[in-house]
Amino acid sequence: MKEREMRVLSLEDTRAALPFGALIAALDAGFRAGAEVPLRHHHFMKTPGAADDVLLLMPAWQQAGWGGVKIVNVHPGNAGRGLPAIASSYILFDRLTGVHKLLLDGGELTARRTAAASALAAKRLARPESRKMLIVGAGRVGANLAWAYRAAFAIEEIEIWSRTAASAEALAVELRRGGLNARAVPDLEAAVKRAEIISCATLSRAPLIEGEWLQPGQHIDLIGSFTPEMREADDEVLARARIFLDTDHAMVESGDIAIPLASGAISKADIEGTLAGLCRDDLRPRASAEEITLFKGVGSAIEDLAAAVLAYESLTA
Repeated sequence: MKEREMRVLSLEDTRAALPFGALIAALDAGFRAGAEVPLRHHHFMKTPGAADDVLLLMPAWQQAGWGGVKIVNVHPGNAGRGLPAIASSYILFDRLTGVHKLLLDGGELTARRTAAASALAAKRLARPESRKMLIVGAGRVGANLAWAYRAAFAIEEIEIWSRTAASAEALAVELRRGGLNARAVPDLEAAVKRAEIISCATLSRAPLIEGEWLQPGQHIDLIGSFTPEMREADDEVLARARIFLDTDHAMVESGDIAIPLASGAISKADIEGTLAGLCRDDLRPRASAEEITLFKGVGSAIEDLAAAVLAYESLTA
């Protein structure tokens, strides 16, 4: 690859460049190394007679080495045009020269690094012998979660629950075609009680997981609540678990954390650490097989940068 040549990766190319085993390791290394991560930029673009379009910019850079920015366009009106509402790209650049090196599919990068970050957190928080997984939500991230966790644990059984039973069944069929032991389930409470790892990736605005359902030794992974109004777990889930976040931004960005903090159901003292701290200090804080652990992720530009660097290095190896 020439010094000033920028490689462009399609969705399929981006997927192939980010295998989950290597991606989980790359995120671990990325959190250890750290980076400058400004707050996400939101720009609202007015559209007469329609909902605002939104431009999101998510940059991160190292002191030396690499930098990058994810660009996301959210256009609600695209539903009427037969187009996806979200378009996303990621640009990786050389930190010294600013030369753009790689353009990746932002949606695929985000889905894969989100699932990989959850699996990385589980490697440090869940019981290593965990074999039974429940995926709540059957969307794009949910599909990636099965493979990410399979790269981190010897998962033997995967159950899938979705508000739309057909979606859960479709995902189960897809995973079975890939060789995984997966099945759709209709009863969320019963599935939660059976699972050792519970991973939620939904757009729910009201709690789905109830604390009274939890069993000793479980690990709960909450992905979907990425605004202050969204929730996937009730207050009792948070009260029963040891809580870890991907970054401190989750305390204001996620309703799963912000709402119980505001009501007093939990306090900041109940939040024991971040994924960055777990990786940096090489911690596995579970003290017993009976503890319930919880990881809440809202995403970090460090994850995007680490994934893009991995993709570039795999292309130039």
